[in-house]
Amino acid sequence: MKMRIEKDSMGELHVPEDALYGAQTQRAINNFPISNEPLPEAFIRSLILIKAAAARANQSLECITPEQSAAIQNACDDLLNAKSLMHHFPVDVFQTGSGTSSNMNANEVIATLATKYHGLDINPNDHVNFGQSSNDVIPSAIHVSATLELTGHLLPALEYLKQAIIKKGDSLAGFTKTGRTHLMDAMPVRLDQTFHAWAAQLQGNIDNLKYLESKTSQLAQGGTAVGTGINAHPEFAALFAKELSDLTKVAFEPGKNFFALIGSQDTAVALSGQLKAVAVTYIKIANDLRWMNSGPLAGLGEITLEALQPGSSIMPGKVNPVIPEATAMVAAQVIGNDAAITIGGQSGNFELNVMLPMIAKNLLSSIKLLANSGQLLADNAITTLTVNEDKLNEALHRNPILVTALNPIIGYGKAAEIAKTAYREKRPVVDVAEEQTDLSRDELIALLDPAKLTNGGL
Repeated sequence: MKMRIEKDSMGELHVPEDALYGAQTQRAINNFPISNEPLPEAFIRSLILIKAAAARANQSLECITPEQSAAIQNACDDLLNAKSLMHHFPVDVFQTGSGTSSNMNANEVIATLATKYHGLDINPNDHVNFGQSSNDVIPSAIHVSATLELTGHLLPALEYLKQAIIKKGDSLAGFTKTGRTHLMDAMPVRLDQTFHAWAAQLQGNIDNLKYLESKTSQLAQGGTAVGTGINAHPEFAALFAKELSDLTKVAFEPGKNFFALIGSQDTAVALSGQLKAVAVTYIKIANDLRWMNSGPLAGLGEITLEALQPGSSIMPGKVNPVIPEATAMVAAQVIGNDAAITIGGQSGNFELNVMLPMIAKNLLSSIKLLANSGQLLADNAITTLTVNEDKLNEALHRNPILVTALNPIIGYGKAAEIAKTAYREKRPVVDVAEEQTDLSRDELIALLDPAKLTNGGL
């Protein structure tokens, strides 16, 4: 590989000849050969947007010239529109805890492009990074990327999944099944009630995420090194937020306290906790689907999920619930990501949190995984499943727990005797109740109607 010599404050360094980055990026590449995994593209894109918004704000405040600002903005546009972006940003996730290496990576790449195509001497620190510090840029990039990914991907995916569940549930309102508590037979429920319960869980998650979005849209930018705003124009924070809002079409604002946003990652921890709650909801839905689909002969067999691929390399004809299984694994990973983010959030030492890149990576990973799997769950499990009505009815009318509806008439003790007899003799509860009570068969049929019982017996 042909190399060139670059210089920074620590001296000279060999850098690949065609690389857009410079010495500080190369030092990070040399220092952190850990995971070979760069920060997520969504984070890098947000970092570039921050640089573009800063250039616009600094021009308005006469901190850099219009020509310098235009060159920086054009370089940012080139990067954001490039077919291949990430090879310019190779710094490992596991780097300096402030993310300084990634901030300088962006500064160097943008400065190189701005200098190369616009004939100006654009400096990574003095121009691209003017009025900024890694200590406010990286926390801001975490918030910006999380906000954009929430609004652009996860919230629409959750809404899509919720609507698919509601639509499917509405179409299944005529089906009544045996309810289950403790995995044991319980009073009957309608399938639409089951599906609408899932939708309500998702709506609760959506509401909570929207609230947290109002927190992630508050930025540390303007606090610079420790929160005091040293080397930034007094009006920079407000103008930067306005410029970034114009660029992204999402409303951002300066944080109310820069010290808190730089020294802690409480908002990221809270958001990760809510993503974990979404994961728990996904597990609930996935496991309910897996149980109802189980069989088809020796399980519940109440529904049939779409057959997507052969389920075994040795058992012909076997088909597995692959989408719910993949969804459950996503949820497990999100829960693991949350544990790492929680530990990262504890690493706010005095004026700076020093696990920022890891927090960024795991937070964005969780958002991406939940968004992608939610859409798959909607399209390839919820929408396409079919109901096995014969299997539903086979268990439904023989369920002795239906006798619960007779409690107000014959009392709990007598109802328990009837249920035990029905279990023991494997007979429909209506037959046993007809023998052991004074109620007529017509009265019992009306009282024990499973569909009626799903409305509280009314």
